Amino acid sequence: MSKLSLILGPMRMPFLILTPACVLLGLGTALWTKGTVDWFYFTLAMIGAVASHISVNAYNEYFDFKTGLDFRTQRTPFSGGSGTLPANPGMAGAALWTATITLFITAGIGIYFLYVWGWALLPLGLIGVLLLFAYTKWLVYNPWACLIAPGLGFGTLMVTGTHFVLTGEYSATAILASFIQFFLVSNLLLLNQFPDVEADRSVGKRPVTVLFGGKTSSLIYAAFLILAYVVIGLGVALGYLPVYSLLGLATLLLAVPAMIGAYRYYNNIPKLIPFMGFNVIINIATPVLVAVGLMIAGRSA
Repeated sequence: MSKLSLILGPMRMPFLILTPACVLLGLGTALWTKGTVDWFYFTLAMIGAVASHISVNAYNEYFDFKTGLDFRTQRTPFSGGSGTLPANPGMAGAALWTATITLFITAGIGIYFLYVWGWALLPLGLIGVLLLFAYTKWLVYNPWACLIAPGLGFGTLMVTGTHFVLTGEYSATAILASFIQFFLVSNLLLLNQFPDVEADRSVGKRPVTVLFGGKTSSLIYAAFLILAYVVIGLGVALGYLPVYSLLGLATLLLAVPAMIGAYRYYNNIPKLIPFMGFNVIINIATPVLVAVGLMIAGRSA
């Protein structure tokens, strides 16, 4: 493998597509509520969000390598890390540098927006940096923190934060829309933990899959998935989201079989893998479709 590919490996490049989907949802709420945005600010927001995703991925790879988890994990196309560091232990330092540099890029962009908009953004920024660094090192050892931290990062913070840096204010629409990704991204990591139960247990990690087992965890997965769609419907019913946002419900075509598949195959990983793929599509397509609905409504207003 080339040196560049070894550096890119811990970034988990194929998984970074989740970030633009979350940022687009924040863009959609901003356009619907304000009608126009500063596209330079949007570009910076996207760069900062992608950098934060790279950082958390690289920290995850580094700490999972250091604890020995990566040597025990059953890798799938959607879980188990990139496998770069177990195959190339000498690249661990590079992964740590990647994580740290991208963390500073994210923080630098956040500081710029503090200068632009003032201190109201600071709570989101501080919580975001804390989550980014603490997730793999500490939060994965607490089942409830491990369950909701991904949703807080990619949903509550990323969607609401994008809206704020584009508009200079918080919005009930953005906060409510962020809960769509709160539930979906929490679910993304939850389902991806199913193949890792024994490996996680062996190094002391305690996600809900270890605490409750696969069957109960599959029910939690179903509940979170249902709640994501409830948020869309509730947002429209209360007037916080436009009717066009119901486009997001189209992914129910994948969500229903994903719930059934998780319940049936929680202990049969080869048969679970296709439903893990459905889960990835749901996480990307749902916020994009809701964002498209918001943008259509904004142009129609």
